[in-house]
Amino acid sequence: MGHRSKEEQNSVTKAPSGAPADLPDLPDADPLWHPIAADWYLSLRESGQAAFYQPSDWAVARYAADLMSKVLMSERGPNGQLVAALNSVMSSLLTTEGDRRRARMELERLPAGRQAPASVTAIADYRSSIGG
Repeated sequence: MGHRSKEEQNSVTKAPSGAPADLPDLPDADPLWHPIAADWYLSLRESGQAAFYQPSDWAVARYAADLMSKVLMSERGPNGQLVAALNSVMSSLLTTEGDRRRARMELERLPAGRQAPASVTAIADYRSSIGG
């Protein structure tokens, strides 16, 4: 691990919010996924941090959506270990503002006229309800 100057340690990566211009050709959400999982996966395409995603990140996103779907459709209800693992995977994809802040990434705010889609708000509410 190399030495980083104080300036490098305090620097913040800035990126525009909203859908990146050059997304790769991505698979659609699995029609068998729970609607919240599908909405979360699709919301990543509209999120500024996706500009930094590599193909392996998109593969992790599909895995997370599949796991989320299984948690949401479980007849036994959420399993604490699964939810914790899911939150960890979602964090690794910088899906919340807190995750991005810890990674020193800042997305530029949308103009006042553009609001986040309802599905993104629903995901944030769901994550809060499960302790994410």
